Amino acid sequence: MKSKDNILVLAAALIGGVLGHFIFFWVARQGFYGLILPGAGAGIVAGFFTAKSKWVPVACGVFALLLGLLTEWRFAPFAKDDSLGYFLTHMHELKTITLIMIAVGGLLGFWIPFGKTRPKKK
Repeated sequence: MKSKDNILVLAAALIGGVLGHFIFFWVARQGFYGLILPGAGAGIVAGFFTAKSKWVPVACGVFALLLGLLTEWRFAPFAKDDSLGYFLTHMHELKTITLIMIAVGGLLGFWIPFGKTRPKKK
């Protein structure tokens, strides 16, 4: 039963992250920049379920970070070279606010499911 719960949390993170990815592009078309959405979406939807292992929130956080980077690459690749490899090797050149939003999305992707793995205080 433990592994089924963990798989359910990971699947929920995947669904939430993909939804957040598409919602980001919808929000961007409205003139707003919400790069936190893919990572936060992964964390929020995964948070509906309880992970039984401590590694599951870590995996959700890593997934949220990667999805934030992928979303930014799809939204605004570098003009010099629009390949993913170039983007990943030059991501340190992104604007500070972009890096902060990706990091906060990753933190939410980790922290929300992590809250469900902690034992309740009596």
